[in-house]
Amino acid sequence: MAKVLILYYSSYGHIETMAAAVAEGVRQTGASVDVKRVPELVPDTVARKSDYKTDQQAPVATVAELADYDAIILGTPTRFGNMASQMKNFLDQTGGLWFEDKLVGKVGSVFTSTGSQHGGQETTIKSTQTVLFHLGMIIVGLPYSFKRQMRMDQITGCSPYGASTLADDGNGGDRQPSENELAGARFQGRHVAEIALALATGRQAKAA
Repeated sequence: MAKVLILYYSSYGHIETMAAAVAEGVRQTGASVDVKRVPELVPDTVARKSDYKTDQQAPVATVAELADYDAIILGTPTRFGNMASQMKNFLDQTGGLWFEDKLVGKVGSVFTSTGSQHGGQETTIKSTQTVLFHLGMIIVGLPYSFKRQMRMDQITGCSPYGASTLADDGNGGDRQPSENELAGARFQGRHVAEIALALATGRQAKAA
C-alpha cells in the first residue's frame, strides 16, 4: 500500500476543487490518500474582506508529516508566475527533512490554477518542481497519454508538466474548473499513485 498526500493552498476554492479530483484519481488505484492544506498567512479579517474561501474542511498539514508519505502532490495557485507565498513558506520549512534526506526517492507532482490563459501555469509548476528536485524527489507530470490536454475545441488548462485550471472567464468573472481540467487532475492523481505503488512494491521486494 502506497500513501499519497495531496497538499494544497487555495484562496477561492479552485485549487481545492482540483485537489478533490486528484484524490479521486489516487483512490482509483487503491492507494491511501490524505488531502491537507498549508496554513493561511493572510489575517482572517483581510481574508474575509477579500472573499477568500474560509470554510475549507481539509486539515492543516505539518512539515514533519511529509516524510510519512510515498508521494506528495502539491496544488498551488499562481502568483506572478510562481507558487503562492503560503506554499513557499511551508516548503521553506523543510530544511530539516532535506538535511536528513527524508524526502529523497519519494514521488512529487504539482498542479495549479491561474487567472488567465497565459498567467503562468507552466512557470508555476516548473518553479515548484525545482524545490522538489532539491528535496531529492522523483518528479512526475501529466503525460500526453492524457490526450484531452491537446483539445482545441475549448479553452482548457493542463500541460505535460501538470494539471491546471483557469479561474477567470476573461471578463472578470469566476470560472470553475471544467470537466476536462478535472479529468486531467484525476489522471494525474492516478498516474502518480501508480508510480508510487510500483516503487513501493519494488522496495519491498528488494528488502525481502
